[in-house]
Amino acid sequence: MEKKIINTPSAPAPIGPYSQAVQTGNLLFISGQIPINPATGKIEATDIIGETHQVMQNLKAILGAAHITFEHVVKTTILLSDMGLFADVNEVYGKYFSGDFPARETYAVKTLPKNVNLEISMVACIQL
Repeated sequence: MEKKIINTPSAPAPIGPYSQAVQTGNLLFISGQIPINPATGKIEATDIIGETHQVMQNLKAILGAAHITFEHVVKTTILLSDMGLFADVNEVYGKYFSGDFPARETYAVKTLPKNVNLEISMVACIQL
């Protein structure tokens, strides 16, 4: 099966040996996004609400580069630095979807890249 690399300057450049997203067949696999502002390359959010909005905007940009939207997302994984942040993340996250929500899992982890509080990855279906 063929794979296509999706890359957009509207989302942060990878900070390691991985792609922003990879499409194979009708599936798009988006690498975990952290709250880096792609315009500055810096983490500018000062709280978990701002971090979540930045992560979701980064994901939206990658979805857009593949010509799809959050409606095409079938699975997400959320990594948190502390499960105490879950309610705030959940509230912001939910605003980016309408109708049917994707399947999801959420984990608390010891440390995330650049010591952020949140990372989200997604799987989307190009044709629903």
